[in-house]
Amino acid sequence: MPIFKHGDVEIAYLDEGQGDPIVLIHGFASNREVNWAFPSWVTTLTGAGFRVIAHDNRGHGQSSKLYNPADYHTDKMAEDVRALLDHLDIERADIMGYSMGARITSFLCAAHPQRVRSAILGGLGYKLIDGAGLPEDIADALEAPSLDDVTDPMGRTFRAFADQTKSDRRALAACIRGSRQTMTPDEVAAIETPTLVAVGTTDEVAGPADKLAALMPHATVLDIPGRDHMRAVGDRVFKNGVLQFLSERA
Repeated sequence: MPIFKHGDVEIAYLDEGQGDPIVLIHGFASNREVNWAFPSWVTTLTGAGFRVIAHDNRGHGQSSKLYNPADYHTDKMAEDVRALLDHLDIERADIMGYSMGARITSFLCAAHPQRVRSAILGGLGYKLIDGAGLPEDIADALEAPSLDDVTDPMGRTFRAFADQTKSDRRALAACIRGSRQTMTPDEVAAIETPTLVAVGTTDEVAGPADKLAALMPHATVLDIPGRDHMRAVGDRVFKNGVLQFLSERA
């Protein structure tokens, strides 16, 4: 996979297909393959005529591993995306993020609205404003000596996932501690980008989708029936809803 440097940070990415560009931003503890390639998002979008760009966020996948929580401020991660667009000479793109990736997408919309044709916020509702979604205690689970030492159910889920994907657990712990920024209602209301807010109906992490979308002047809601935070990612309703949204956006 190609790699580019944003300052001292190396960012690995894939770039496939032709057509209007769409950038995919994965969630915490995931990577471009797990979040987007394995659930067939890349093939779905390239098959629909899009140029798909998906990168590993700093601290994840094949990108640079950093151990200072300050290096994972959401502003910095949004600037990684802006730098990737610059590197690829892409003036404007659709941006789709899931969970932490949706938070990064929101911050990118606020900082560089001219670069975002449309935004898709998957797995993130009102927690963009009221809390950071995933609990910070996950960092303790990642730093525990072994999975057997973790008793919290969500902590065990992310620790087991990190072990399975052979992730750098110390980098992930720094990430979840450093990327917990929220936005104010006024900041969200100032996002005029056409936006789709897509959340599973049993998702207990994201917060209400309709409550977030109600603040945004050009947002619509997509409910993903019967899906929680983990299982909504590859859902067919999610994919079909995104394709319809992309076909109708300005």
